Amino acid sequence: MDWNDTPEQAAFRDEVRAVIEQRLPPRYQALAQSAHEGERQWEFDRKSEDPEARQAASEWATALSEQGWVAPHWPSEYGGAGLSVTKQFVFRQEMAEHAAPAVGGSGVSLLGPTLIVHGTEEQRQKYLPPILAGQTTWAQGYSEPGAGSDLASLQTRAVRDGDEWVVNGQKIWTSGAHAADAIFALVRTEPEAPKHRGISFVVIDDIHTPGISLRPLTNMNDKHYFNETFFEDVRVPADNLVGEENRGWYVGMTLLDFERSNIGGAVGARRTLRALIDHAKDDSVPTAMHHTGGTAVRTEIANRYIETEVMFQFSFRIVSMQEHGIIPNYEASTAKLFNSELVQRLALTGTRVFGLHANLGDESTAPGEFARAYLAAVPATIRGGTSEVQRNIIATRGLELPRG
Repeated sequence: MDWNDTPEQAAFRDEVRAVIEQRLPPRYQALAQSAHEGERQWEFDRKSEDPEARQAASEWATALSEQGWVAPHWPSEYGGAGLSVTKQFVFRQEMAEHAAPAVGGSGVSLLGPTLIVHGTEEQRQKYLPPILAGQTTWAQGYSEPGAGSDLASLQTRAVRDGDEWVVNGQKIWTSGAHAADAIFALVRTEPEAPKHRGISFVVIDDIHTPGISLRPLTNMNDKHYFNETFFEDVRVPADNLVGEENRGWYVGMTLLDFERSNIGGAVGARRTLRALIDHAKDDSVPTAMHHTGGTAVRTEIANRYIETEVMFQFSFRIVSMQEHGIIPNYEASTAKLFNSELVQRLALTGTRVFGLHANLGDESTAPGEFARAYLAAVPATIRGGTSEVQRNIIATRGLELPRG
C-alpha cells in the first residue's frame, strides 16, 4: 500500500507546516521539545495567571482562526474549514509533529458538531462563533460516579419548572472544568423511561451559574486536570435544550468529526520514542543501558519502535476507509485500544531505561519526566471508553463472537 502524499496533499501539508512554523508562539515551540506535551495546553493557558501563557493562547487561536483551522471538520457554512477526511488527517499529523495545541477543546470536538446537527439556528448563531474565535471554552458533563462506561445509567436530574429546567446531581472526571467558561451536560428528564431514553442534552452558558460548584480532583501525577461538578437547583432556560426532550442520548452521541484515525497518538508515541532513544545515547544522562539488564531494555525499546509503526498503520487504515466512505467501527476501537496501552507501555519502558533514577520524579530531568509520564498514562486505558469496552466491541462487531 502506498501511503505517500498525492501532489494535492503534499501542497496542503506544506501550507499547514508553513503556518505552524511561522505562527506557533515560542512558548509552544519550547514545550514541543518535551517528550510529553501537556493535554489541553491551550485551554489551560487561556485562563492562566501567567501573562506569557495567555498571550501565547491568544496568538495561536488567532493564527488558526485566520486559516479556518480551529474546526477543520466543521462545514464551511458554519465557520469550519470543511476539509476532506484526508486533509483533516494531514492537518492533525502536522499539528502533532510540531506538538502544536488544538484550540477550542470540547466546544470544537463535541458541542459544535452536536449543535450543527441537532441545534436550532438561534443556538448555532449564539454558540458557534465564540467557540471558533477562542472566546468560549466548554466542559463536558457526561460521566457520573455511577455512570462511567455505562453512561446511560446517569442520574443527574432536570425537572421542568415553567420556562426553566432545574438541574440537580453530580458529574465527575469533568476534564478542564476549572478552566472552562460554560458546560454542556446529559441529564435525566424522564426517570421512569428505559435508561437510554429519558435523557436530554442541555447547555449551561456560564459554569459559574448559581448552584454549580467545582471540586478539584488531583491525580497521582499531582496535576489538577479533572474535577467533580455539583449541580444544586441550577436553573437553565428551557431554550437551552438541544434536540428533542428525552432524546438526548442520541444527541449526545453525535460526532460530525469522523476522522478517528488517532494519528495524533501515533505521532506522539513516535516523538516520545525518539526522545527516549536520544536520552539513551547521551552519556551525560544516567541510564541503565550500560548496566545489568541493558539488553532487556534495548529489546523493550525495539518492541516499542515496532508498536509505534503498527499504530501508524492502524491510523492509515482508518483514514483510508473513511476516504472511501466507510465509517470505521471496531477498527476505531482497535486503534484506540492499541494506542492507549502503547502510551502506558512506552512510559514504563522510559522508566526502565533510567532505572532507579526515574524514582526521583523531578520533571526537569529526563528520568523524572518519564516517571511522571507513566503516572499520567494511567487514565489512558479508562477514559474515552475503557480497554474492556473496546475489547468487547472488537469481539462482538469485529470477530462476531457471541455476547457473554
